[in-house]
Amino acid sequence: MATASPPVGTHQEVSPAFRTAVEGLDTFANVCGMLTAWLIIPMTVAVTWEVVARHFFRAPTIWAFDVTYMLYGTHFMLGTAYTLMKVGHVRTDMLYQNWSVRRQNWVDIIGYLFFYFPAMAFFLYYGFQESSHSWSIGETSDASPWRPIVYPFKTVIPVTALLLIIQGIAEVMKCVYAIRTGRLWVKREMVEIG
Repeated sequence: MATASPPVGTHQEVSPAFRTAVEGLDTFANVCGMLTAWLIIPMTVAVTWEVVARHFFRAPTIWAFDVTYMLYGTHFMLGTAYTLMKVGHVRTDMLYQNWSVRRQNWVDIIGYLFFYFPAMAFFLYYGFQESSHSWSIGETSDASPWRPIVYPFKTVIPVTALLLIIQGIAEVMKCVYAIRTGRLWVKREMVEIG
């Protein structure tokens, strides 16, 4: 069920620097998301190769499992900032949807400042520690006999946190805009599933 959104602003109410910053951060997230989307192709090829080799030639590979979980994990993680920009994460809107645009964005900005950014800082710090350690020891996977290197995969964790922090800044700027003008930066699609 789609609901009507309040009018979307023309963005003329803000300075060109503010507008350029939000649009630049959104463009960055969009480009990262579009590039990340291409990871689905090698992942699909790896899964298809494994299925064909296993079922038609009775020759399973030792590498397909590792390649698949690493590509899917990278695809999932690096796509989160793009999903945030597109307002695509799951949210419970029982109360939220009935509030004014200003109230919704006050709640959002409080959530970003007190929960989101501290969590992402934690994620960035410890993800960086873990990936640095992985690089320093040349860590390999224990999940299969192939034992591929995992340090590039573990590097995805702090990179994801950094991308989410960058997009979080854009989202806070959009909240500030909505609080000041009473209009959303972009139209949010509300879709009810079920």
